[in-house]
Amino acid sequence: MTDESAIAMASPPSGEGTMPESGPQTIVAGLIDRARTAMDAYENHDQTRVDEAVTALAWSIYKPENARALAALAVEDTGLGNVESKVVKNTRKTFGTLRDLMRVRTVGAIEELPERGLVKYGKPVGVVGAVCPSTNPAATPVNKAMMALKGGNAVIVAPSPAGQKTTAETVRLMRAELAKAGHPEDLVQILPPPVDRAMTQALMDRCDLVVVTGSQNNVRRAMKSGTVTIGVGPGNVPVIVDSSADLADAAQRICASKIFDNATSCSSENAVIVLDDVYEAALVALVEAGGYRCTLREKAAIADVLWQGGILNRRVIAKDADVAARAFGLPEAAERAKFFMVEESEIGGKHSFADEKLSLVLTIYRARDFADAKRIATAILRVTGRGHSVGIHTADLDRARDLASSTDVVRVLVNQAHTFGNGGSFDNALPFTLSMGGGTWAGNTISENLNWSHFINVTHLVTTIPEDRPSEAEMFANHWAKYGR
Repeated sequence: MTDESAIAMASPPSGEGTMPESGPQTIVAGLIDRARTAMDAYENHDQTRVDEAVTALAWSIYKPENARALAALAVEDTGLGNVESKVVKNTRKTFGTLRDLMRVRTVGAIEELPERGLVKYGKPVGVVGAVCPSTNPAATPVNKAMMALKGGNAVIVAPSPAGQKTTAETVRLMRAELAKAGHPEDLVQILPPPVDRAMTQALMDRCDLVVVTGSQNNVRRAMKSGTVTIGVGPGNVPVIVDSSADLADAAQRICASKIFDNATSCSSENAVIVLDDVYEAALVALVEAGGYRCTLREKAAIADVLWQGGILNRRVIAKDADVAARAFGLPEAAERAKFFMVEESEIGGKHSFADEKLSLVLTIYRARDFADAKRIATAILRVTGRGHSVGIHTADLDRARDLASSTDVVRVLVNQAHTFGNGGSFDNALPFTLSMGGGTWAGNTISENLNWSHFINVTHLVTTIPEDRPSEAEMFANHWAKYGR
């Protein structure tokens, strides 16, 4: 997911209340004890009751008045994104995740394979520590809690300090719905304010599984904690516009994806790579979709403001277009646009236009041909985002397959608005999630979307089957024929 390090460094610590007199380790130990007691009372041997608990969590944020109230609080709390996008995120992601979870068994006998003599049983992993980002202070905690409880577990949420108020209210709503459905409220808990590094570290050290979305500093510290860890990597999505693309459709999808929640998503397009023979036509289409094509002088002005002292400037990241345009010193025409395009010919390093920008700034590269487009995409991912994802707009599926086979990413999206498709969609087969693994390329333990299967242990009941033993000739005949005995 999005690397929040720059956001955190640019933000003052936030949080309400004062730290209790006990130290972080003692406080977290108490939360863990309460979580284990709740798990003992949780009817997590009964799939129907488990599914009722998951549905209760989903309704706590999907309920229209809650979805809107949490979206408004998130923008007020963090200063990131916009309310309407967060309403969509709170509802669409939750509904899609609920759909996925209701279609699978996770407790008791979850799969029987008599022809192989196997029966698989789902078991809880224990108390889950869910480290959540300021970019999604409501949607991500609910998303992780739903998956955790689906596996029969309890969860303790570590909020981002910048989004603590929103996450605390989200947890309050989840607990209330659990209680209404007759489940222990302590199946979902939150670290008390003020949340700091020591408190989050104590949770990482003591829980049974830590799942980290957001700051790569948190991911690295979790990996070093000794606790089993699922961490996800930063995004920095490059998208190729191929010669055969429907340019108007591609532009509309890129615009919708780029501006969603003011580009806070790790799946938001950060660069578009356009093949030379359709370059000007593609930019015309992007302008018609709502983009503002910056001059060289305006590009320099954006660079001066976007990064301050080597970190992203909180005055412009995840801000509305008119607010960002004024901060960048762009003309009134830019204030009326939806996003800003800067044309670039070089792949710089960190804090260049090749890096993740968390803003409505979209970098445009011109590629000589498809091979050059792939080269540029790979170079961008080496700056930030290796393992995460790329996209392509094309009518030639062979080129999409070529991109998938030759690029070190987990997801390659074809003719889709990346933000809406990458974390699961109703028109693709990816599971709904707010946490996207990047594989070993990103230093992650998963190379798929975070989903229910990461929150269960599996016991295998093994019985005998008719012997399945091939002959030596079947195994070695080709080797003997080519290389001798």
